[in-house]
Amino acid sequence: MEDGKNELKDIVVGLEQRITAYETKLKDLKKKRERINEEMATIEKYVELARTLYRVEADKAKLASLSSQIISDKTGELPVPVTDVTDQSREILLGRSKYVGMSAPDGAFVILRETKRPMHAKELWQRLIGGGMQIRGKTPVTSIATSLKRDPRFKKVAPNTFESVDSVAHER
Repeated sequence: MEDGKNELKDIVVGLEQRITAYETKLKDLKKKRERINEEMATIEKYVELARTLYRVEADKAKLASLSSQIISDKTGELPVPVTDVTDQSREILLGRSKYVGMSAPDGAFVILRETKRPMHAKELWQRLIGGGMQIRGKTPVTSIATSLKRDPRFKKVAPNTFESVDSVAHER
């Protein structure tokens, strides 16, 4: 009788551990899905913006070609090119709005994966700002370093210097 109770207790404890493990895994996957959804939304905006800019530039090229034929036939002079693409569109395509809408750790993760080398929080901060991220606070470099220390995607390799765990795995 006692063996049956112990066996049942072991089964219950094992199931509780499985439930906890599954709940933790589910929570982690939901966080990853949220990050991926945000990244996809940003990329979708970039794709649409690039398509719009492409259509505008293609139309400008056609118009310039047509008008140069017409004008050069009449006067022999070439027209001045039309510029109607917004500065903001150009900024985004040039990467100056690359990190807008991202968290500092998400932006830092992108940077570290692209550069494939450790970087100091100050350099990460400069790149994030250059990519259009707004980082408020009196000590933004310290804020970035603190957020990266707490994020499992990063490994601290020197004072305030980090690399992505992903890039560490690729080197081995």
